[in-house]
Amino acid sequence: MASQNALFGMGNPLLDICAVVDKDFLDKYGLKPNDQILAEDKHKEMFEEMVKKFKVEYHAGGATQNSVKVAQWMIQKPHKVATFFGCIGKDRFGEILKEKAEESYVDAHYYEQSEEPTGTCAACITGDNRSLVANLAAANCYKKDKHLDLEENWKLVEKAKVYYIAGFFLTVSLESILKVAKHASDNNKIFSLNLSAPFICQAFKESLMKVMPYVDILFGNETEAATFAREQGFETKDIEEIAKKAQNLPKVNKKRQRIAVFTQGKEGTVMTKGDKVETFPVIQTDQSDIVDTNGAGDAFVGGFLSELVQDKSLEQCIRAGHYAANVIIRQAGCTFPEKPDFH
Repeated sequence: MASQNALFGMGNPLLDICAVVDKDFLDKYGLKPNDQILAEDKHKEMFEEMVKKFKVEYHAGGATQNSVKVAQWMIQKPHKVATFFGCIGKDRFGEILKEKAEESYVDAHYYEQSEEPTGTCAACITGDNRSLVANLAAANCYKKDKHLDLEENWKLVEKAKVYYIAGFFLTVSLESILKVAKHASDNNKIFSLNLSAPFICQAFKESLMKVMPYVDILFGNETEAATFAREQGFETKDIEEIAKKAQNLPKVNKKRQRIAVFTQGKEGTVMTKGDKVETFPVIQTDQSDIVDTNGAGDAFVGGFLSELVQDKSLEQCIRAGHYAANVIIRQAGCTFPEKPDFH
């Protein structure tokens, strides 16, 4: 049985604006069909145009928030096993995020400020690809001293035994990540991090490598793993080799051997275990049943964490991850039915 606040997540709360778009739209804004980027000036009009031109849906999003939401859904009871920290604006979108967090029984404690509006993420869907453009806005304003360091908030961090932060948050508050990571390491708790996007492995390599010594579980997909390997000079394109090398990077807490977990879409998921690397097949899905792969990676992590926080085996964690991802790709956005059917 999982206990309240046992799982802690911190990241960029974003309101997802999802729409099926066409190639012309991608080309107009210089977007790749399968990518994650931060919005630049040239994308300013894009959000408005999406809402005008296509049928859009709004979902509470942001990678870390998605994952803890899925973990909570998988666990069901008790409510509020998952805690989430992040920064929002005092506006309508912020209110929607608060409502959605409550609906999903996540114990969200947002840092609310009025300088910047709540962050948004455009999910431009074409076929089974999704191009994400995040306008962080308020999410970028998270402050360690104004939120994480406050006694009542830090108490929630201390209650947790499993921590998860998506690599995207490295662009926002490295010092917040390091404070949580060190706490986990010093207390022999589990700290997990996601590579999240190729640009994180490149442009934020230095920050990423400051956190890496504290990482007990490293998540990523095949594209991120390949970029990471290239940036680290691993000199291999073999995903199992990359996992092995990532596992063996320097680590502070010697009581736990690092685990690397790399998903590969419909190919098997690769995981290091002790001195071996294993590949676990995913659940086969008919192409026609796939509605939208947006959020599949976040869902995988959420499923994985839901079992991890209940001290289940790593194999069981992977099974739960595959199950959750399989549910999410049959839905629009990172949404799910009322109850999971996972045993």
